[in-house]
Amino acid sequence: MNQFLITPSAGKRLIGKALSEHPHVIDALKSGTIVIIAGTTNGYAAEEILTNIGQVKGFSRERFFRGVVLPPKIPVKKSGRLKDESGFPGDVIITNGIWERGKTIFDVVDDLSPGDIILKGVNAIDPLKKEAAIYIGDPKGGTIVASLQAVVGRRVRLILPAGLEKRVNTDLKKISMKLNDPAQEGPRMLTVNGKLFTEIEAIKQLTGCSADLIAGGGVSGAEGSVWLLLEGSKEELISAKKLLDSVSSEDQFQLG
Repeated sequence: MNQFLITPSAGKRLIGKALSEHPHVIDALKSGTIVIIAGTTNGYAAEEILTNIGQVKGFSRERFFRGVVLPPKIPVKKSGRLKDESGFPGDVIITNGIWERGKTIFDVVDDLSPGDIILKGVNAIDPLKKEAAIYIGDPKGGTIVASLQAVVGRRVRLILPAGLEKRVNTDLKKISMKLNDPAQEGPRMLTVNGKLFTEIEAIKQLTGCSADLIAGGGVSGAEGSVWLLLEGSKEELISAKKLLDSVSSEDQFQLG
């Protein structure tokens, strides 16, 4: 057993690396469509996937999001979006291994079918129950409501990349009911059925090690970090150390 500290940015990179090698992603790259909906964690997934297929040139994570959580001193709209969205590049849509630049989920959702994949970030997770929920700022439900047309209507696969710093210890369905009450103000919330994919799933896929969340927190750039206890064979633990060392110096995410 070994213990490892993972910062939020390192966790995002780790999740991105694992998703770029995910069996379902690899299959969809050969024949199908992958929709990577803009979000800070998904930016790392997009970067890793586009790198693997040799098409990362021209992609930037800096404005690859719609709603974003920032310190109170940085103002955003009531919807959670930046006041200046001129740098928003669209989602990353990859069809049959080709990046269709400038498109969004709304351009392709009606054409998605079984075998296709949507990657959508979330805002709250219960890692024990493998449940997730998404803040809703758009009065029409935003990208997740558009995505569910394909997920529920046509069995398109939904993967929910999320760092463990988004964990909560209260029932997500109860939280959603409270936030969606007509008497409330601010963002709403939607619980979503999909495949939750955290650092724990990433480590398991890439190294074979199982991981338990054992502690969290930090300062001076380690805010939001998690401690994981990894278990596996000697070879698996060596592989995990090499992997986690490779992402440990990932810089904090910065707005462009």
